Amino acid sequence: MFELKVISHFAAAHQLKMVDKKCENLHGHNWKVEVCIRGKKLNEAGVVLDFGEIKQEVKRIVEKLDHSFLNELEGFGDHFPPSSENLALYIARELKDTFHSTAAYLYSVTTWESHNACATYYLE
Repeated sequence: MFELKVISHFAAAHQLKMVDKKCENLHGHNWKVEVCIRGKKLNEAGVVLDFGEIKQEVKRIVEKLDHSFLNELEGFGDHFPPSSENLALYIARELKDTFHSTAAYLYSVTTWESHNACATYYLE
């Protein structure tokens, strides 16, 4: 099994309710996003998937998130607050159909809100 990882970054603000008094205030993070693709076989070029293709798709999503107030973006809100966990799920949902084949598939998405705190969503 091969595993590919692509890392991207963006800055955004969010506000979480019912978590911790500090987090209920509007605040921001310099987010780090780690996307993991897995595959069992290499193609004729000797790769599972071109890193450029993965980076392009991740960039498409990150550009929508960058310098935004996540609570106001389509897809987030009171029913789906922009926590680290839900942000990882949101990105995974956006990428799932792009990287879903027998050769290569999306395995996980990790969102880091700081250098020592992250959440990972694993696709089943």
